[in-house]
Amino acid sequence: MKLKLGIPKGSLETATIDLFRRAGYAITTSSRSYFPTIDDPEIECMLIRAQEMARYVEDGILDAGLTGRDWVAETEAQVEAIADLVYSKQSFGKVRWVLAVPERRAFNRCATWKAKSSLPNWSALPSGTWRSMA
Repeated sequence: MKLKLGIPKGSLETATIDLFRRAGYAITTSSRSYFPTIDDPEIECMLIRAQEMARYVEDGILDAGLTGRDWVAETEAQVEAIADLVYSKQSFGKVRWVLAVPERRAFNRCATWKAKSSLPNWSALPSGTWRSMA
């Protein structure tokens, strides 16, 4: 069973892919597809607008997704924010994004994600990039 991961489409797409690159993953996108490839056979990615990410996670279409905390609040989606990720496009100030998972999923705590060997090596990210919400 693959982990279905939502990557934000649009202005932070490149920064998100770079975040995963720094964690040791290669994600490749195509202008003709909403399904980027990743060099881990246990993860399947999908490009989704950040505004819609929490709903896709809540509805079980995705197991997890990166989106803004403001979008989670605005959509009132029943998801668990398991990490704050602070990054942005190079030309603007940092913004807060969250890694959201449905409350009912097994992967609902940072420790669970860190324990799964095929998931990103979060410790490889710069200090302060990833902060536990547990």
